[in-house]
Amino acid sequence: MPFTELLRLVGRVIKYPIFTIQGQAITPMDLATFAIVVVATLLVSRVLTRSALKALSRRGVDDSGTHMIARRLIHYAVLAVGLGTAVNNLGVNLSAVLAAGAVLGVGLGFAFQSVAQNFVSGLLLLFERSIRPGDVLEVEGRVVRVEDLGIRSTVARTRDDEQLIIPNSTLAQSTVVNFTMNDVLFRIRIVVGVTYDSDMRIVREALERTARARPWRVAAREPLVLMIGFGSSSVDFEISVWTDDPWGARSLASELHESVWWELKKEGIVIAFPQLDVHLSSRVEESIARLPRAS
Repeated sequence: MPFTELLRLVGRVIKYPIFTIQGQAITPMDLATFAIVVVATLLVSRVLTRSALKALSRRGVDDSGTHMIARRLIHYAVLAVGLGTAVNNLGVNLSAVLAAGAVLGVGLGFAFQSVAQNFVSGLLLLFERSIRPGDVLEVEGRVVRVEDLGIRSTVARTRDDEQLIIPNSTLAQSTVVNFTMNDVLFRIRIVVGVTYDSDMRIVREALERTARARPWRVAAREPLVLMIGFGSSSVDFEISVWTDDPWGARSLASELHESVWWELKKEGIVIAFPQLDVHLSSRVEESIARLPRAS
């Protein structure tokens, strides 16, 4: 077969209508173009994803949670554009599809309002980077460490070694304390009350000495001892010591309490406890005196 006739035969084959979509004939050439666009889309997604992750690493963003979210967002965005282009080349009227999808989207939006809210909150957390994996947070009165920051929810672990699944909307819309956002310094505070007959200068010296002797304290931050009030049974002092381990604050506070106890005991200082003085009127005393005594 001459070469020219072969070319004409191939041309007729690739242009032969196989089926129709919305009144437009679909040929093998159209299907091949569709496949090429899809493959090109996947390749572009891979290239853009790698470039974005390298850019994030150069900016110091190395946590796996941020990388995972960025990878998914780029992949889905490129996939949507590429598939839209490929389907459009087949002759499918995307405007009609999008119109029908918009009506369906409104209905689904009401049904999945909380899911969409958490998804948007996850995007905000990703771009703001105010919360990252490894951060120590206080959420709704509980101290947790972030393990995985996802699109819809965040997985965190409590000090009791319990895993919590926190909706991203909770992190984005409520007040959250981030102990490790800019630095890891955390102030541990305890309160101790001593009796009123104590020598307050000795008390202050003992508390300051105990606070400075903590091996875990941040040397660059001096501890602080304050007399914070006169209670009904005690004179109250507050001791605050800086540490770079906010996650271990409970055990460090316990160790500080014990050290204060033994230091005050060594100095002969009594830690106060609630006491009540009862004064009786003279009539009550006389009535008690007339009571028969046990033999």
